[in-house]
Amino acid sequence: MPPLPGGPGYPPAMRPRILVVDDEPSIRKVLQAHLSRDGFDVDAAADGGEATAALTHKPYELVISDLKMPGIGGLELLAWIRNELPGLPVILITAHGTVDAAVEALKLGAADFITKPFDLTELRNAVDKALRTERATRKSLVDPGPKGRFELIGVTPSMQRVYSLLEKVADSPTTVLIVGESGTGKELVARALHDHSSRKDAPFITVNCGAIPENLFESELFGHERGAFTGAVTSKPGRFELADGGTLLLDEVAELGRDMQVKLLRALQERKIDRVGGTRAISVDTRVIAATNIDLQAAVASGRFREDLYYRLNVIPIRLPALRERREDIPLLVEHFLTRFNQRLGKHVSQVGEAAMARLCAWHWPGNIRELENVVERGVLLSENDVFADDVLPGVLDGVGGTDAPGEVGLKEYVRVHTARLERALILRSLEAENGNVTRAARRLDISRKSLQLKMKEYQLREDPE
Repeated sequence: MPPLPGGPGYPPAMRPRILVVDDEPSIRKVLQAHLSRDGFDVDAAADGGEATAALTHKPYELVISDLKMPGIGGLELLAWIRNELPGLPVILITAHGTVDAAVEALKLGAADFITKPFDLTELRNAVDKALRTERATRKSLVDPGPKGRFELIGVTPSMQRVYSLLEKVADSPTTVLIVGESGTGKELVARALHDHSSRKDAPFITVNCGAIPENLFESELFGHERGAFTGAVTSKPGRFELADGGTLLLDEVAELGRDMQVKLLRALQERKIDRVGGTRAISVDTRVIAATNIDLQAAVASGRFREDLYYRLNVIPIRLPALRERREDIPLLVEHFLTRFNQRLGKHVSQVGEAAMARLCAWHWPGNIRELENVVERGVLLSENDVFADDVLPGVLDGVGGTDAPGEVGLKEYVRVHTARLERALILRSLEAENGNVTRAARRLDISRKSLQLKMKEYQLREDPE
């Protein structure tokens, strides 16, 4: 099993810190050993009391806790974390896995639920997913008031149209399709739909359709019965079942294989699912929200995506504008991120220089809000006083690194060429870091394997056999 993205690749000072909580010393030792080997900083606690003390004195990105422990158990610890450290993900591990326990844990805010004896691959996948969710939560655009609505930031007409749709469809069971480029905030909009509906107290479950191997996806989505396949030592509910009464977000839905598209269509039409190896249909009351950065109509035309499923998902489409389409919102976003990173990094950068803001507003932001956030974080970290100045911005915002000047080749061509150079170099570095393994390089880049293969073809990079 390859290391998790963001594990060994982190500098020591930036490695995610995980707290393992279990009253069995052997379990603590095994988890510490495996997670440390994957590049994480791991601490351990023998019970909920030790865990709350550790969490009070040191920051963590993830907690992995046993459910049944003397004194403060896993659910009590989870409730304490939700109250005292909102946003900190918790994975619960138990030998007493039932659907009721899983649903109760997820209702209380658990990131995932794994039964003993747990498979290390399953654990690593759960850790990866929880950390990705935690990063996305940190990146959420939470700012009430005149700067936006629904915990989103933006005052431009394109964002006002998004708010209007959210207001109309949030509290309904209707399926929604969110379309937008990577980094535009599709998961945040899905969360807003859930949080402003009558389902807000029920689970909000996310499935990344591009991150799960196709042969495991049916089990992940619909669950499986004990003995359904090798390694299925216990029955396990799928994401559809765990989201019963709540919301299920199917992220990167365009990555679904044709066979799974048929099964998803049936689940949407009949509101029933079949566990792998099961003998009876299970009724579910789950609202489905799909998200994609792919043109699904083009995918339908090419035969990669079923037309009937497209129409089933595209009941209410919400298109998120790219950041370059709403440049007037950039100062509001920069101000928000300044506040966030001042608190997180212990800095006091209170203003942005005119030259820096001009460059930020002029850049075309191919990575959208996610890219802007990373640039602001870098700037806050590198600023030596209370001013976010021009000299802390990365050179790429001016196309530095090439030989052509904007006036010589035209601005659009200049930007295109230098963006391509940067993207190709980043892909090459990721492939080199993963010894040419495309699957692991895609995880490192936080894109699907298929997307990376298309980019490699575009830049004429040879794919080594894995």
